[in-house]
Order: sequence, then structure tokens, then C-alpha cells
Amino acid sequence: MRSELNGVIVLDKPAQITSAKAVAEVKRSLGAAKVGHTGTLDPFATGVLLCCVNQATRLARFFLHGDKRYEALLRLGIATDTQDATGQVVSRAPVPDLTENQLRSAFDRFLGPQWQQPPVYAALKHQGTPLYKLARQGRPVQKPARPIVISALRIVHIALPDVRFEVSCSAGTYVRTLCADIGTVLGCGGHLAELRRTACGGFTIAEAVRLETLKGLADARERQALLVSMETVLRHLPTFQADETVLARVAHGQPLTVHQVPEASIQGNVQPDGALKVVDAQGRLRAVLERAPDDRTYNYCCVFS
Repeated sequence: MRSELNGVIVLDKPAQITSAKAVAEVKRSLGAAKVGHTGTLDPFATGVLLCCVNQATRLARFFLHGDKRYEALLRLGIATDTQDATGQVVSRAPVPDLTENQLRSAFDRFLGPQWQQPPVYAALKHQGTPLYKLARQGRPVQKPARPIVISALRIVHIALPDVRFEVSCSAGTYVRTLCADIGTVLGCGGHLAELRRTACGGFTIAEAVRLETLKGLADARERQALLVSMETVLRHLPTFQADETVLARVAHGQPLTVHQVPEASIQGNVQPDGALKVVDAQGRLRAVLERAPDDRTYNYCCVFS
């Protein structure tokens, strides 16, 4: 019999497995019917991978566009075709005796809103085929530059040719492209040697569980204890506690107006284009809503029994 667990596992993905493989391992360990993740990590990368379990897979959309935080290692002097340590070396150059100020000046150039060119080795698709597959076939496709935001960029340790740093960035940012671009600015090239995601969707690596730990759980209560509940996982959304009358309308998918869900009764600030969660008296998630274009009613994003 399949598990009725619903929620999110904050997984510390190990290196050398794909995100899809990690999700399959979580699904097997929990005995879940459905598991999905909220943002791919490259196989060599480690760190926070949010895995939505069973009904919580319907919440994945609310985490896809959030900011992320990483710890990364830039290795100067070597450029690769994939912009990371898994690729073929395309150029080598001596690394200048760079001062800390010179390095910080180069890094600071990449702070803030900007346009970034996605790498040709990426999971983005071109006419239905992932770019990395086309690149491996000798048919690389260069996608147009996309807007990103790097909100924080801090050098942690310098041991040339290596520079360890932390970065907070918008969804869609390629840290390996950032490394390659910094290498270009410094005139010696560079690539991403290590990557660890330390925060995603409001969750940090301190909250993550290792795959080995998850595999070792035999008791259903232990598995339940590791799950973040659906109402808790959306902690970044404003909350409306509904009475039985409103809950009955929710259960039947009937329209809700701003009079039935008054802003004065919502905990947290509702953004004009943002979502809010509806909970019952016990705090259980019953629905996620968003304001309709008419600004007088709400549309349903999802409803839960």
C-alpha cells in the first residue's frame, strides 16, 4: 500500500547523481506515489533540493521562481566547454598574482540586475531537445541572454588559482556561467570547480536531510517527522484562516470574493500578483488562492481535501 505522506523533504543532494535519480531514491524510501523536485541541481553539485511528496507536488510552482543561495569554488586559469569541472578543457592561461582588491573589484561587477547568456550545455530545451544533448552531438545552440539578479556576492577564501565565494541570485542564474564570466574579466579564464546550494525556497542546508538517513528509516512515524507539512512549506505566503462556511465553498470550488476573504483577516501582506494560503481551524492547508484580474474575487490555484 502506498504511503499517504504529504509534504516536502528538504534533501541534501549528494554529488555524482542527477536530481531525477535523487527524487527516485526519495520516492522509493518513502513508498510515495508521486515525488517531484522544484529546481534541478547538476549531478556534480550538492545541497538543498526540495522534493515535493504526493499532494505537495501541486505546490512545486510556488518555489520555482524564488531566490537561491550557493557556495561555489572558482578555479582560475582553466576554461572548459561546460564551464564547470565536468567538461573538456578549451583553454589554459597563467593566473596573474591578483590582489584581494583586484578580485573583489572583478566580482563586484556582477552584482545587481543583468543579462546572462545561458551555457550551451544546459537543461534548457531547443525544439524539445535539451541543449546539452545537442552540444554533445556537436550541434550547440546558443540561447539568447536572459535577465537575472545577483543580490549578494561575497568572496570567502582566496588560495589562487582557487577563489571560494557565496552568491545569492534569482532563479535561472547559472553559477558556472558567472565563474566563466569572472575568469574572462580577469583575463585568464576560469570554471566552476565545486557547487553547493545552501538555500532554496526559504529553506536552508541546516534543515536538509541526507539521502542515507532517509534510506535508513523503517518507521512511518520517523518518515513523517522528516516531512515539512504543506501548510508549513508555504510559510512565505500570507495566510487566511477560513470558517466552515468559506471552507464549504472551497470544497466545492465555488467562487470566493474579497468580502468572504477580507484583507483585514489575512496574516501577512498579499502582493497584487501574489498567492495566499487558506487553512482551517486546525491550521491544515485547504487551498491556495490568487487575486483575480477583476480585483474583487479570487481564483483557485489548488484545493486540498
